[in-house]
Amino acid sequence: MTDHVALLRGINVGGANNLKMADLRGLAERLGWSDVRTVLASGNLLFRSESSAGILAEQLTDALESEFGLNLSVIVLTSARFAEALAACPFEPADDRQVHLFFPEGEIWPDQEIIGKFRSQTEELTIIADIAYFHTPDGFGRSKLAAKMEKALGSRATGRNLRTCRKIADLSG
Repeated sequence: MTDHVALLRGINVGGANNLKMADLRGLAERLGWSDVRTVLASGNLLFRSESSAGILAEQLTDALESEFGLNLSVIVLTSARFAEALAACPFEPADDRQVHLFFPEGEIWPDQEIIGKFRSQTEELTIIADIAYFHTPDGFGRSKLAAKMEKALGSRATGRNLRTCRKIADLSG
């Protein structure tokens, strides 16, 4: 059995795609996954399974659609891969809500024109392997690039701030 992290894109944000975490846990348990736990109320799921990350993402995506009518992107990584992504973060801000890690659905194909047009002078975007790290010292909510991140990365993606990523990693062991 391998420990995994599932990141659901767009859950319980701004009143859209509402899903109770108890319902998400129950769904994962019905899929046969074990040691199922949620982290916060924004679509972070920890569990154990013998299947590959790709198969698990497909299973959860299909189950969310059939049971709750939610058509969502689901990114699944092993807990070890999630920890590696966190450890590779090139930024150590004073406020860990100023750095976001973006986990793409597919390969990242950065669009330098969009990045150059929308990134402020204080922001930094670094891509390491298949993870994008975005430092917003003036605040994520003020960032014009944050709103264009998927276009900038050339892939659908879900982001989590560094604080949330640390909490997920701590709980996933």
